[in-house]
Amino acid sequence: MIRIVTMASALALAFGACQTLAQDAPTAASESAPTPAPAPFMGTALANGPWDFNSAEGPIHVEVLTRGLVNPWGMAFLPDGGMLVTERPGRLRIVADDGTLDPEPVSGLPEIYAAGIAGLNDVVLDPDFAHNHLIYMAYSKPNPSGADEQALAVARAVWDGGHELHDVEDIFLAAPWYGAQTQPERCCGQGPAFGSFGGRLLFDGEGHLFITSGDRNYGEMVASEDNHFGKTLRLNADGSVPADNPWVGREGARPEVWSTGHRNPLGLTINPTTGDLWETEFGPRGGDELNRIMRGGDYGWISVTQGFHYNGEPAEAVSKVPGKIDPVLAWGPPSLNPGNIAFYSGEAFPGWQGDLLLATFTEGLLRYDTDAQGMPLNQPEILLKDLGQRWRDVRVGPDGALYLLTDMADGAIIKVTPAAG
Repeated sequence: MIRIVTMASALALAFGACQTLAQDAPTAASESAPTPAPAPFMGTALANGPWDFNSAEGPIHVEVLTRGLVNPWGMAFLPDGGMLVTERPGRLRIVADDGTLDPEPVSGLPEIYAAGIAGLNDVVLDPDFAHNHLIYMAYSKPNPSGADEQALAVARAVWDGGHELHDVEDIFLAAPWYGAQTQPERCCGQGPAFGSFGGRLLFDGEGHLFITSGDRNYGEMVASEDNHFGKTLRLNADGSVPADNPWVGREGARPEVWSTGHRNPLGLTINPTTGDLWETEFGPRGGDELNRIMRGGDYGWISVTQGFHYNGEPAEAVSKVPGKIDPVLAWGPPSLNPGNIAFYSGEAFPGWQGDLLLATFTEGLLRYDTDAQGMPLNQPEILLKDLGQRWRDVRVGPDGALYLLTDMADGAIIKVTPAAG
């Protein structure tokens, strides 16, 4: 049975209380400690559906395309209409164009460290996949020496459409190794070393591979140029470094770096109209961010944040720091836990052209109107919150429909299309 649900405008008004534009951020002197953080939202059981929802641009139809996934993290559309989907525990799955999940995972993946939120992250196809059959996967790699240390890695492999990868090799390994045996004293009540890996992948239109690398809950490392913690990276498809990266030739600096000052960046997209690179990241308690990524930009973490450190220690600064780039949007507290983002470009939803779509763990799918530069305007429309899911990924499919992943132990792929009639 299809349910009709009217989205209450009060939701958007209430949500606006925890969202700020960068220029509206409080100063450090006016900051006050937040109330104790609520327990993390773990989601609720997903009903069978389908559902019809009313939206500001007309009714939408929501259906469960695929079930049986375990904490799905990333997806890549295939030329035949199907997709590859990663599961955080370390499996790569094949989904047919009708949503059927192949019961046999793809084998041949590298050894993956899967603990806490570490594991297998994103997957992307090579721009020339139709001819070379290359795919790329970001994952948490255990130190082969046997030390209790891990690093973000990106593997490249040949996938011919079957159940096994071939010619698997790492084309990138974040430095340094870090884990339980190397944990130093750190500030601010930061979490365990098996958190904050980042792991989102994206090819631009020129064959460059962008990678998000988290701070590994060691934020003091981010400001140093000799490591990959808390940075976005830019490589050629073979893992080599483009000559025009901003830190190329800088003594002691990692040449792969494109921007720095990030905590745990989990969303990455390119605005197809402007060509700008956009990113989302988790803050601590609050301080979740939407950023437009500039070549060589410094986004401030750990010294600058609009969030609150877990141990109550005040941030050095909140905003407007010379040499640091403030977020376009910041949220919380409470945190909304942003997942992936996409700018809509398709024929299915003409009223959404150019709009920014943001998957979140706690506030559903957010849709922002944007200006000609892709800047979000006003408060977002809140969609799909009533389904009670932790939304990890959102993509615009080749057919113009939206496809979303639920970060749940009983995870699913959700498809959103215009409602009939």
